[in-house]
Amino acid sequence: MSGNTATPASDAPPEFPQVLGHPKPLWMLFMSEFWERFAFYGIRWAMVLYIVAQFHGGDASGQKPASELYGAYLALVYAGAIFGGYVADKLIGFQRSILLGAVFMALGLFLLASPTEPMFKLGLATIIVGNGLFKPIISTMVGKLYLQGDARRDAGFTIFYMGINIGAMVAPVVTGWLARQVFGTDSDPHYQWVFISAGIGMILSLIWFWVGRSQLKGIGVPAPGQEGLGRIGLVALLGLVIGIPLFYFLLTIDATVLQGILMALFVVPAVMLVAEGIREGKVARDKVFAMLVIFVFNVLFWMFFEQAGSSFTFLADQIVNRDFGSWTFPLEWFQSVNSVAIITLAPLMAWMWVRLGKANPSIPRKFGLGLIFNGLAFLLLMVALSSMVDGNGKIPFWTLFMVYVIQSVGELCLSPIGLSMTTKLAPVRLSGMAMGCWFLSIAIGNNLAGIFAGHVSGSGGMTVQSAHAGYTFGFWALVGSGVLLFIIAPLVQRLMHGVK
Repeated sequence: MSGNTATPASDAPPEFPQVLGHPKPLWMLFMSEFWERFAFYGIRWAMVLYIVAQFHGGDASGQKPASELYGAYLALVYAGAIFGGYVADKLIGFQRSILLGAVFMALGLFLLASPTEPMFKLGLATIIVGNGLFKPIISTMVGKLYLQGDARRDAGFTIFYMGINIGAMVAPVVTGWLARQVFGTDSDPHYQWVFISAGIGMILSLIWFWVGRSQLKGIGVPAPGQEGLGRIGLVALLGLVIGIPLFYFLLTIDATVLQGILMALFVVPAVMLVAEGIREGKVARDKVFAMLVIFVFNVLFWMFFEQAGSSFTFLADQIVNRDFGSWTFPLEWFQSVNSVAIITLAPLMAWMWVRLGKANPSIPRKFGLGLIFNGLAFLLLMVALSSMVDGNGKIPFWTLFMVYVIQSVGELCLSPIGLSMTTKLAPVRLSGMAMGCWFLSIAIGNNLAGIFAGHVSGSGGMTVQSAHAGYTFGFWALVGSGVLLFIIAPLVQRLMHGVK
């Protein structure tokens, strides 16, 4: 919306004390999100390694099911987030949704430390329920601290997202240190402490928000008629008896079956969006078509981007030379590279887009650039696996490090504009449904990421040959789709009817 848009007095936020030029509650939300992201990213590096070691006896044949389970978990995290907004809006309010979500996530993280596979999957299902109640809501709360026309609004979100990336950067280093140095060794990491420390991080997020929520001065409290504690009990009960069993079931089925379910979930609202667009007229219809085209390419981007927690982890563990004399680069530190790159490159790229002025690429071409940069990361792996393998069957450390950096450039071309684009192109009456489709496109991509990672490892575990074959496919799929999107960009842009 433009800077001249007036916000009705009833929607105006309270007068807040200012800290460093922003409302004081922003910093409370920043730290709550920091600890939540610490918990989320703290387990990312260890999940597939733990699954193989604990539930498959360390046999390389466990890499494929581990990757598929990880992909399914990520997919359902995004799919589950669709319901969080409804619960917060209609049942218990934003603040209580965040607090209840944090309780579920902390419980789920502690359950992951159980040595049995059913309890591990139960923990994942519990995290998915909690994430749906927490993650989409706390981001919305940031927006409620500012008037729509407040020039500081974008800067506030930038500060908040720095909390996300700082939490994601620190988490693998800390949880890896605990698992390898404090409670275990490099050769025998105690992965359970990764999950326990992440659970403690989630409790810190809960406490931080609980103590600091008074700063919000009523923002996010239950609406009239939602004040009763019985509603919290009802939502918790629904999560326990419906949400957790449902997600547990979805985590146990074959990944291809889950893919079919996610596709069906996407098709239904997509058809409804098209029907609504047709009802509203040619311009609305065209915008829906443009949005759905972008969603398809978004699936492809995340399918290959989200290898960090699966196939790239096995690659780092087995095929990357991480030795520097007597010191070995911890494989979990690779998980921090993306966050460091985002923090470093985001201001530069934001300046570049402004500097380009009228030459600034259109939304479809920015998505195309995201795909192409993602593809270039796979090209580097192709070259490394075909011509840089040493006598020990290892590729140079710098190659995987730069893969994460190049992918981060692609992410910055694509990810920041996705949500904004969706709100601008969606039919007015179905904007929430359009946002659900956006999250479902990411969910579909994440599940495909697990399936793809499983193919890279194959039935016997990752080898140089299987990795080269898989990543070669990734390169051609990404660059081919990026070039295609560049070619059809003028058509897609016309369908957007001036939306930029």
